[in-house]
Amino acid sequence: MILVVAGPTATGKTDAAIEVARRFDVQLVSADAMQVYRGLDIGTAKPDAETLAAFPHHGIDIRDPHESYDAADFTVDTDAVIATGANVVVAGGSGFYLRALLVGLVATPESDPALRAELERIDDPHTLLQQVDPILAQRLHPNDRVRVIRGLEVHRQTGRRLSDLHAEHDKASPRHEAVRLVLDREDTKERIDQRVLQMMEAGYLDEVRGLLAAGVTSDLKPMRSLGYRWLAEHLEVDLPLDEAVRRTQRDTRTLARKQRTMIRSIGGFEAVAGGDVDAVLRAAERAFSREI
Repeated sequence: MILVVAGPTATGKTDAAIEVARRFDVQLVSADAMQVYRGLDIGTAKPDAETLAAFPHHGIDIRDPHESYDAADFTVDTDAVIATGANVVVAGGSGFYLRALLVGLVATPESDPALRAELERIDDPHTLLQQVDPILAQRLHPNDRVRVIRGLEVHRQTGRRLSDLHAEHDKASPRHEAVRLVLDREDTKERIDQRVLQMMEAGYLDEVRGLLAAGVTSDLKPMRSLGYRWLAEHLEVDLPLDEAVRRTQRDTRTLARKQRTMIRSIGGFEAVAGGDVDAVLRAAERAFSREI
């Protein structure tokens, strides 16, 4: 039995997982699609070096920004940790990672390079996805071109909506027995806005500047993410800084809504108020069958 601590960004998932690690002998796994990349620290709200030294996490700093990593890789890596028999806590908000781990990946055709190239030329693929698969479009941020294009590609290849394939697949037995928690807060919007400002004070802009100077170009997947896109545009095409910050806050709030939708679509999660450490510890006790 594993413990999964999911939820929108800025709801305290990492803090909750670390509190569990203080009480239990556990292996911590980050389910954050951007924290896998080295050098993307402030913009991904990665735990600081001191925290990671005291509480190591699988799935953090395991790829350079130009290297690929996806839900299938995450599943293979996390399965290996679970197979050791350790008490495992998976914490993060990347819904595709959590879906792949808990219910598996949907069987879909292999990518067609010619078709993908055709779809990549579409100026606004998210609007097209809203027409052919509105459920999937609701889950995906318009800037998530990789997954948006994949949704269009599967629809063209099979004549079926990827969201329908997901729904059918989700009826299968879970891949792992898990106590599933979803953390949330009434003030998540305010926390997101404040956290972006705190990141700016901590050197967020300098981090982006350093990544660009090191050759991490703005067309790479990590730099297209909402955490880096707008600050990169500020540095490269003179987007005003206050507007870049505003867009980062706005898109992060949108991400939080989509994370909630994705987690609901996976199902089986027990709602816990963000910051309710006692509830998380009780859940850990159930998962690991240990007394605190």
